[in-house]
Amino acid sequence: MKASSTTGVLPLLLEDIEVGLELESEATTVDEDEIRTFAERWDPQVFHVDPEAGRASIFGGLVACSAHVFSIQSRLAHRLSPPFLVLAGLGARELRFENPVRPGDRLVLRARVVAKRVARRGDRGVVEQELRIVNQRGETAMRMLGSVLVAGRAYSEVAS
Repeated sequence: MKASSTTGVLPLLLEDIEVGLELESEATTVDEDEIRTFAERWDPQVFHVDPEAGRASIFGGLVACSAHVFSIQSRLAHRLSPPFLVLAGLGARELRFENPVRPGDRLVLRARVVAKRVARRGDRGVVEQELRIVNQRGETAMRMLGSVLVAGRAYSEVAS
């Protein structure tokens, strides 16, 4: 098995993952240009692309759109350490955006395993996690329950 290309750490297999395991990603800082560029292409609401209009909005300033925050979560999931040997994302539920992401926010992804089960094919399984994007003030920006398909030891031996 190879080390993760993003963390340099060997990924965890299904058998290594316990309910209650907590992980945290490295941090990333979101800047104004990133917020505006993403929103101009995908969600051009005025409070995502125009700082002046943002100040006049209910947000009181420029904020990242929800699709951008979800994308940040996806990127930071690859920076959890140690990573899981993920075969596929299976979905998300209970997705909530609790606080806005603003220029200069320093974000981390915190993950906690809430359930796991072996799949019908015994060489893999489903891991469910509570995922939270948290800013430098300890405020949760986004929260969701996510499910991923994770390789087990038998899968990794065949794939090696």
